[in-house]
Amino acid sequence: MKLALFTDTYLPQVNGVSRTLSRLAAYLDRQQIDYQLFAPDGNDEDLFGSNVYRFASLKFFLYPECRIALPKLGTIQKQLKGFQPDLLHIATPFNIGLSGLHYGKKLDIPMVGSYHTNFDEYLSHYRLEFLSPFIWRYMLWFHQPFHTVFVPSRSTQSHLYEKGFQEVSLWKRGVDCTLFHPQKKSAIIREKYGIKEKNILLFVSRIAPEKNLDTLIKIMERLPQDIKEQTHWIIVGDGPSLPVLKNKVPANVTFLGYLQGEDLAEIYASSDLFVFPSATETFGNVVLEALASGTPVIGARAGGVQEIISHNNSGILCDPWDPEQYVSGIVELLEKKGKRKMMEYNARCYALTQSWDTIFSELINHYELVLYKNRVAQFA
Repeated sequence: MKLALFTDTYLPQVNGVSRTLSRLAAYLDRQQIDYQLFAPDGNDEDLFGSNVYRFASLKFFLYPECRIALPKLGTIQKQLKGFQPDLLHIATPFNIGLSGLHYGKKLDIPMVGSYHTNFDEYLSHYRLEFLSPFIWRYMLWFHQPFHTVFVPSRSTQSHLYEKGFQEVSLWKRGVDCTLFHPQKKSAIIREKYGIKEKNILLFVSRIAPEKNLDTLIKIMERLPQDIKEQTHWIIVGDGPSLPVLKNKVPANVTFLGYLQGEDLAEIYASSDLFVFPSATETFGNVVLEALASGTPVIGARAGGVQEIISHNNSGILCDPWDPEQYVSGIVELLEKKGKRKMMEYNARCYALTQSWDTIFSELINHYELVLYKNRVAQFA
């Protein structure tokens, strides 16, 4: 099988989509599956393989991490005609994705898509709700030619069916359980950042309005005074709302900016709880990373997050907009060490069942099924 991937976000851009696709590319390399990847330009030429084609791009006004590319259509057509892929996987609905859609139709190549981000839900945080009907009309038009559209969670699958999508398949996300491991816990973290409090609570995310930052601030403010005095917050991530958040949080908060690799793994494993009130996640990669690190999650009962956390087993699910529920969950797990320790064990056990190799193997099986059905349809 030969595969062509089209995406408007890729390394070195930092988001769940770019990281997932880079892991997929690495898996294809290991499995010796031929592929080409078309993506926006980046800042580090060393990241580009000979089968990765980059195009000049501009920042997307809603998402600085995503790019609006200016693809060279002649280059794409030349590469596709020479490579002759069996299947196109179009990961995003912007300019590069549109180019893939155009040539998939023109060259009669089977196509699949993937839906990663609830853009219409995010619009409300930018006071652009009036665009939602137009977004959905466009999304339906864009995805209609695909044999199937992959989504990371059953809640997203149901949402797309409600919106009129016909073929929607589940493509879950995995986690690197070697990198994210309870043994990465380190006392050096406390020394490095001058943390003297007994408890460490963690939030890892893009720092943007759609991540429910107002609820996060209320959680910090409403913790009982005795818990506040024993608790230090660590916030990992960057984004447009970072300056505002820094001005609103209490003094017991340390901002670390964007982290990855071993640095991030140490923070996860060295924290007592991961608090994540975001209600707009189609999956929630950071939640799975926390569980792999043996860190229970106090998360939103919404989107993909509620499918990762087993309530009262590996964490606690809360009404996304009710800070009191998060506060109650935090207090309970900080005071009941035995229950927290059991959750740490359960969290790690669940994460071990979600390896990336398993996830990508299932995706390849989906690809093969699409190609088989396409061949059958040609002879029907």
